[in-house]
Amino acid sequence: MNKIYRILLITLSFVICHLLSVPVMAHEVYNFNSDWEIDYSELASGVKTGTEHVTLPHAWNEDEAFKVYITDQSDGIVWYRKTFTLPESAQGKRVIVEFEGCRLAADVKVNGKDVGYSENGVMAFGFDITDKLQAGENRIEVKTDNSWNYHKRNTNSQLQWNSSNFYSNYGGLNKNVWLHILPEVHQTLPLYSNLGTTGVYIYAKNFDVPSRKATICVESEVQNDGATAKDEPLEVIITELDGTEIAHFTGAAGQLAPAGGRTVLKAEKEVNGLHFWSWGYGYLYNVKTIVAKDTVTTTTGFRKTEFKNGMFYLNDRVMMVHGYAQRTTNEWPGVGQSVPAWLSDYSNDLFVKSGGNLVRWMHVTPWIQDVQSCDRVGLIQAMPAGDAESDVEDQRWTDRKELMRDAIIYLRNYPSIIFYECGNADISVAHMKEMLAIRDQYDPNGGRAMGSRGMRDVAEAEYGGEMLYINKSQTKPMWMMEYCRDEGIRGYWNDWSAPYHKEGNDLVYMNYITNGEEKQFEHMAAASQSITAGAAYLHIPLDRMVYDELKMVFEDDGETTSVTKVYRLDVTNGDDGYYTLDGKRVSSPGQGLYIHKGKKTLRTSSATER
Repeated sequence: MNKIYRILLITLSFVICHLLSVPVMAHEVYNFNSDWEIDYSELASGVKTGTEHVTLPHAWNEDEAFKVYITDQSDGIVWYRKTFTLPESAQGKRVIVEFEGCRLAADVKVNGKDVGYSENGVMAFGFDITDKLQAGENRIEVKTDNSWNYHKRNTNSQLQWNSSNFYSNYGGLNKNVWLHILPEVHQTLPLYSNLGTTGVYIYAKNFDVPSRKATICVESEVQNDGATAKDEPLEVIITELDGTEIAHFTGAAGQLAPAGGRTVLKAEKEVNGLHFWSWGYGYLYNVKTIVAKDTVTTTTGFRKTEFKNGMFYLNDRVMMVHGYAQRTTNEWPGVGQSVPAWLSDYSNDLFVKSGGNLVRWMHVTPWIQDVQSCDRVGLIQAMPAGDAESDVEDQRWTDRKELMRDAIIYLRNYPSIIFYECGNADISVAHMKEMLAIRDQYDPNGGRAMGSRGMRDVAEAEYGGEMLYINKSQTKPMWMMEYCRDEGIRGYWNDWSAPYHKEGNDLVYMNYITNGEEKQFEHMAAASQSITAGAAYLHIPLDRMVYDELKMVFEDDGETTSVTKVYRLDVTNGDDGYYTLDGKRVSSPGQGLYIHKGKKTLRTSSATER
């Protein structure tokens, strides 16, 4: 008995000592997804009525996914409500609710009091609800509006990306919600709109890829709600995902957090033995940042990028960029956009396994769950802010800039994001400079290029690309953007997509084909991707081509697909320019043999011709 008692005493002592040695994790994060009620009483369409109890994320019209065409998706005003009780640890602390997103607008109330609203329909947002809370039971209400014709309340303008052309309308709270309880001195959240905070920023520099080392830099915005300034150094612990520690360092002392204000604390250290994140190799680490009693864990990875000599380098290796343009909602039938994380991994990993190394999300910023998924599966991302099909001005351009700012701050620690897209098509040079300034302010060291789908001949754009083939540049990387794009054939269902069949009336049903055009699309579908890799190519003997210099015209006769025309738009039969024998135009021809007016011409030293 005494022996058992001694064992229990020793064990208890060990547990107590161990608990005393563990730092207090004062930053509490709660999953806020359970026990929500949806109220359809203000839904004018009458598609749904009454109330429904759900667990988020849950778009109220998600059951329409792949059942109705995008323009027919239900829209309107729907309420989400939840009753909750805070833990005792929340007393005297700051409480923030974080929404990963909403479609489209969200008005938030707590205990009947207005908290704020968000209406960009894409990006995460948060609210400080501390002064709206009460002892015991509390109630949060979110009025959502996913109307196709929604107008912003202060400007009466419409969001260009609220478009049925590419953005499925899964309404309501279609993403996760989190509740944060923060101590007096705490690290802020990366939620700029409404809160104006930027959170933690992690990046690497001084890469030595062969030696597997780099300097890891950490910056954390800290807020001090106390009445006196605090000298709290930033402590950083880097671990493998299994908890194995690989680095532990602390920033310099004397970085004061002013009373009632914010400051950015910094720390950095060279770290050896790193595994660099790469395509198909989603190697990640946990980076714990500790200030006073506040601990924040950020899962991230480290990779070296360069954009030079017309090429993109990832970890010192040149990579040809090609992949897929996926609709940002990335939905599945029956459940729409709000899929579990494992399903995001499954679908995004299909891109990698098929040979694609990049996903170019269409027009709007992806859900953070997809961003994290691409980190894990090793899939490079192009992250747009929000746009439609052209450049815009005035309030709509301001909307796009604000969304890019918020998206960069929220997602800048995820290594799979390597390209920022600020236009689905060309934007003005002035607008590109504004976007670069936003990147340089909030993500100056992330190793990411800013560009658009066009702008191949604009120096300010850091990458470019074309829809149908890979271009070449002396200065910037060029993408093979949407290299397997079959825009028209999207309406042509394959043999496995019941109940539509190539022998049925699917084309008519989908309202794509009229006036006897079915045969044309049958030919296009049959010819699609029938040319095997390496079986056909076009050799262009130029150092660099300008946007749309060449056109390739494909004509389908139902039997074969062939190149029938290749011509330069800026060259006519009457062109007086001089060209070398391999096709290069010469602005100031000297002595030598040239092609001039369609004939071989010999220029002598006296500039005469023969």
